[in-house]
This record gives sequence, structure tokens and C-alpha cells, in this order.
Amino acid sequence: MSLARATLVIVQALTNHWACTPPNPTQQKSRYHTEELYILQIAPLVFKLHMIIIWICAFFEVIYYLSTLSIFGTTTILSSVSPFASPLLKTLACPATSTPRIGISPFFVIGIVAVVLGSYIRLDCFKTLGKLFTFDLTVHPEHRLVTSSFYAYVRHPAYTGSMLLVAGIAFSHLTEGSWLTECGPLKSNGSALVVWAAWWVWTLAVGPRKGKKWTKTTSAHASDDFTEN
Repeated sequence: MSLARATLVIVQALTNHWACTPPNPTQQKSRYHTEELYILQIAPLVFKLHMIIIWICAFFEVIYYLSTLSIFGTTTILSSVSPFASPLLKTLACPATSTPRIGISPFFVIGIVAVVLGSYIRLDCFKTLGKLFTFDLTVHPEHRLVTSSFYAYVRHPAYTGSMLLVAGIAFSHLTEGSWLTECGPLKSNGSALVVWAAWWVWTLAVGPRKGKKWTKTTSAHASDDFTEN
């Protein structure tokens, strides 16, 4: 594992964290879409899971990287401090195998780019809509049509950003060369594919449905001039 990968997973975790943190609290009195199935209402919970998963992956990948740092290609830096430090960290980070193939792959790079781009889009949406942007579906008295920034091109750019986050996490951490698939709970054959499929089934079930629901309800409450969020 390289310093480049360790650095990139931290950058990815930070940008994803910012993009998955609600910019404004939800006012319960203005919330709707509460009659739908619970699984379709838990987007804020899923964003929190995104953050937790990526931070866990970043933590263990950095721990493994630290355990492999060497002095002149022979003794690890941690072993120079204590002969038990490096083996303990390796066991903690990767108990399943002593030679994991954690590294930078084309899928990993695609995943990093997707998460960073998706985070940028979402953060720009937060800034553009200001206090009107909430993670739950709400109708605000000050809702108005916004046609600036990404809203000039896409009806729901924040959802586009969310799709990029989901895709980026999958490409970065559910493919070969990641801690999850080399050392973590998805090491067994086929498990990463199952998680990937379940991840996308939920995303594709919720995202388009939520967007259509938002457009229908907001246009009914705010006539012709309403904000897409």
C-alpha cells in the first residue's frame, strides 16, 4: 500500500463527510412524504452510514499503511520503536491475511474522482439554496425557483451528486485492492457484489421516487415559482 492511497482515502472521507452532513435541520411541521414506506424515508440515515463506512475504511487502510512503513527497506519504522508495534497493527488492520493486495487500481481512482465530484456538486447545492436545503422533503414558505449554478442544467443536482457518492464508494471500497475486500468483512468471494447490488437497489428505488415526489408536492404548494432541491 502506498502513501498516495492512504492520502486519497482520507481526502475521500473528508469530502464525503462534508457532503453527507445536513446543512440545515428539518422543520417537522414543514415535512411531507411521511406516508411512504420507512425504507424510502431514511436518506439521512443512509448518509450517516456512508460517513461511517468510509471513515472505518480510511482508518484501517491508514493503520495498515503505517504498519508497512520501513527504514531503508528493511525494518519498519514502528518496529524501531517497539518490535511488537508493527505486527500488532498489521493484525489489527488485516487479521485474515499477511499479504493483502491493497493498492491503487483504476476502479479506486474512478471512485475517488466520483466522490470528490459528487461532494463538490452537493456542497455547491447547499450554498446555492442556503437555508432552503434540507435532507428531508419539506415545503418552505420562501421556496422559489432557482436557476443558477448546477440548477441551471439539472432539476435535482444534489441527487446527481448523491449518485456519484454511491458510485464512488462502490468503486473505491467494493472492488479488489481495498481494505474491505482484502482484509475486511467483504473478503469472501461474492460478498462485495451482493453489497454493491443491494446498495444500488436502494439508491435507485429512493432517488428517482424522492425527486418526483418533491417536484409534484412543491409545484402544488408554490404555484409556478418553486425551488428544486
